[in-house]
Amino acid sequence: MLRFTILFIVIVVSLFALELYKPVQDAVILPFTGLLAAISAYIMQVFDADVISQGDIIRSSANGVAVKIAAGCNGVEAVIVLFAAIFAFPSKFTHKIYGFILGFFGIQLLNLVRIISLFYLLQWDKTWFDWFHLYLWQALIIIDALVLWLIWLRFLPKDEDGRLAST
Repeated sequence: MLRFTILFIVIVVSLFALELYKPVQDAVILPFTGLLAAISAYIMQVFDADVISQGDIIRSSANGVAVKIAAGCNGVEAVIVLFAAIFAFPSKFTHKIYGFILGFFGIQLLNLVRIISLFYLLQWDKTWFDWFHLYLWQALIIIDALVLWLIWLRFLPKDEDGRLAST
């Protein structure tokens, strides 16, 4: 448990520091955030033709309401926490890769729901938007990472005694 805790903290701190590094922001984080905006707008255009995206901004051409997917709203922090938890835990590397890939998509799927719901909440009521944005969705995305990690743990191979098989 001590090994896991130390490794988890080292990975989290390292990846958060790397995420804040300007070249990483420019080459990875900002393009990824723009991709999230484009995917969100594409999904919304199925039932709302007035939605457009430009970079990390999603806008309604009908009423001008727009949301910007800022740092902390792109799910990267939750992905970092999930990555650290999976890779700090003793298991086979292939299990870690599968768990991370599936977990990444699980977090981003929920994040797309988050982005779309916040876009429409802002058009409906700013107070509700603020509450959902600052409190509910922040917690749900991190809880999503925790739940996905727990699900990953559940599916790790067990030895003949029912304990998790070690690496």
